[in-house]
Amino acid sequence: MGFNCGIVGLPNVGKSTIFNAMTNAGAEASNYPFCTIDPNVGMVPLRDKRLLRLAEIVNPEKVLPTSVEFVDIAGLVKGASQGEGLGNQFLGHIRSVDTIAHVVRCFKDEEITHVSGTLDPESDVEVISTELLLADLDSVDKRYDKLKKGAKSNDKELLKVLDATEKVKAHLEEGKAARTLPEEVLELVEDLNLLTAKPILYVAHVDEDDLDAQSAEAKKVREIAEKEGAGFVALSGSIESEVSELPEEEREVFLEDLGLSESGLDRLAHTAYALLGLITYFTAGVKEVRAWTVEKGASAPEAAGVIHTDFQKGFIRAEVTAYDDFIECGGEAKCKEKGKLRVEGKDYVVSDGDVMHFRFNV
Repeated sequence: MGFNCGIVGLPNVGKSTIFNAMTNAGAEASNYPFCTIDPNVGMVPLRDKRLLRLAEIVNPEKVLPTSVEFVDIAGLVKGASQGEGLGNQFLGHIRSVDTIAHVVRCFKDEEITHVSGTLDPESDVEVISTELLLADLDSVDKRYDKLKKGAKSNDKELLKVLDATEKVKAHLEEGKAARTLPEEVLELVEDLNLLTAKPILYVAHVDEDDLDAQSAEAKKVREIAEKEGAGFVALSGSIESEVSELPEEEREVFLEDLGLSESGLDRLAHTAYALLGLITYFTAGVKEVRAWTVEKGASAPEAAGVIHTDFQKGFIRAEVTAYDDFIECGGEAKCKEKGKLRVEGKDYVVSDGDVMHFRFNV
C-alpha cells in the first residue's frame, strides 16, 4: 500500500518544475498557463533511513522502499469550478488522489509571469480554496435536491444521509472546508468524494536563499497552514532539481551543506504520510528488506493483507521485533536470544517501525 498526492496550484507557480525534480518524469514546464493538460504521474520511493539501516544488518538481495505516487495536475484558475481554463477536467483529477499538495508561489522572478500580475500568496491560496469549495458545493447541491425528493418515503437511512448533507451544505456555504466537519458527518457523504474533505498541505515554493521560509511570502503560507491545521513544507524547485541529479552518496553531503537533513521530496512525502495517518512496518530477510505502508491502528492480520490477501485470510500469528531492538541486537537471531522477539495474535496493533514476520495457513 502506497498513497498518492495531487500537486495543485495556480499556473506558473512551479508545480511541474517541482514534479520534474522529484520524479525525473519530464513533465513539460513552460512559461504559460495550461502546459500540463493531462495529469502527469510519477512513482517515487519514500526514503526511510531505517530501511537502509536494516539492510546493512541483513545484507539482502534487494531493498524495496514503499512508494509515493505524485500526480501533477494542471494549473487551476479563478472560475475553474465553472469550467474556466479546463477547470472541470482538472478538478476531476483531484478527486482521485488521497491528499492535496497546494503549491504557492513565494519566489520572485520577473521572467516568469504571475497569473494575476502580482505576488500575493494569501490571494493565491484563496483562489484555489474557493474553487475547490465551489466544486464541492455544486456536488452537494445536486445530491441534496435528489435526497429531498426521496425523503418523502421516510426511509430512516435516507433521512440520516439527508441530514448529513444539509450540514455539509450549510458548512460549505459559510466558506468552510469539509475536512473541518465531524467524521461521523463526512462518513455519510463519503461517496461524494469531496475535494475539501481531503487532507491538505501547503508547499511554499521559495527562492534558493529562503529555504528556512523566512520571507514575508513564505511566512504567510505557513500562517495559513497553521490556522487550518494543515501541513507545511518550504522548498526550492531549482535546489530539488540539483538534488535529483546527484548520486545517492553525494545527496547527503549536498543537503548538509545547505543546512538540510532531507530533501524537499522527503519532507513533502513524510508530511503527507503523517496527514493521512499512515505508518511503516518492515519485513527483513535475505531475499529482501522491504517497507510496507499501513494505516495507523492497523491490526497484524490487516498488515499481513498488505503483502497478500492470503496472508490475512490464513493469519496464524506475527513474530514482531521493535525496530530499535532489531538494530541494537544486530538482527533477528540475537533478538530471539535476548527475548526481544514477540509472538503476537490477531488483536495486535502494529506500531511504526515494527519488523514483522507472518505465519499463515491457507
